[in-house]
Amino acid sequence: MNYTMKQRMATATLAAALLFSSISVPAVLAAQAGEVQSSVNMRTSPSTTGSIIRSLKKGEQVTVVEKVNAYWYKITDSSGRTGYISTSSQYIELQSSAPEQSGSEATVKVSVSFRKAASTSGERIRYLKKGEKVTILAKTNSYWYEVKDGNGVRGFVSTQSSYLNVTGTIPGSGTGTGNNGSNGGTVTVPDESKDEAVEKVIAAGMKYLGTPYEYGSDRNTTTTFDCSDFVRQAFLDGVGLKLPADSRQQAQYVKDNGSTTTNWKELERGDLVFFMDYKGTSASAYSGINKSTQTISHDGIYLGDGKVLHTYSKESGGVTVSSIAGTHWEYRLVFGGSAL
Repeated sequence: MNYTMKQRMATATLAAALLFSSISVPAVLAAQAGEVQSSVNMRTSPSTTGSIIRSLKKGEQVTVVEKVNAYWYKITDSSGRTGYISTSSQYIELQSSAPEQSGSEATVKVSVSFRKAASTSGERIRYLKKGEKVTILAKTNSYWYEVKDGNGVRGFVSTQSSYLNVTGTIPGSGTGTGNNGSNGGTVTVPDESKDEAVEKVIAAGMKYLGTPYEYGSDRNTTTTFDCSDFVRQAFLDGVGLKLPADSRQQAQYVKDNGSTTTNWKELERGDLVFFMDYKGTSASAYSGINKSTQTISHDGIYLGDGKVLHTYSKESGGVTVSSIAGTHWEYRLVFGGSAL
């Protein structure tokens, strides 16, 4: 049979199409259909810095080929073009679940904030505790992991090695924006220098556990401490920051430095906590008191998980760690905040 040049080219094109189609079958089998919910940019890479291929319109049908990470789908539009769009439900609705990533297991090394967004300004869900197991779903960027805790709650944790001990390969090292999956927005990275400073201060303070208490202790020695002397020494040893000499001045320093909170559950690891005078062990002993007008008489360093590192009496054994919740420390708390 004689073929024209046009027929031969058509045959070759069809053969090539079949060949490449067979190669991509696994991806097609794993793909899911989706409908665009509102106009969204289709990009050349899974990043807001990727070039815009075009804008997908509301009601348009696409095929989700792959979930690249928590923020980006790889998709194919009706004309066969491939690109990337946000995973946010405001932009796309899947007819069935998109292919999920397998996660890496991780163990929490030290208490760390578990947040709703990949940002230090993201609302804290809670503190993850030392020894707790989590699953890393994706590496959002160089600074944040998206993780799932043992209860199935999803959130974000700093990628700093001081917080998580990771086993296995971390999935989806993407370039998401950290804006709860929305298209656009900015990433607020963890302030690594501050995080490192906090750990240095706490490590310096922990070295003095058991050091005897002495009211009005000599600020030029480390043989004894009162509360503010201990706090001052921990910051001096840890990061070279020389805080004021007494608790009231330290409280003013923290107020001048930034925001404070009167709720101990909102405190960050490394915050300074300030207390009024002791009036008893029960909550009723402090009822009706306007704490904002009370004189600061004690302070310490918040460790996370409701613990404070401080020193307050000879009988307590000097520098020690105490629980705040349900104790007179909770009832006496005036406020807390960062000195860094």
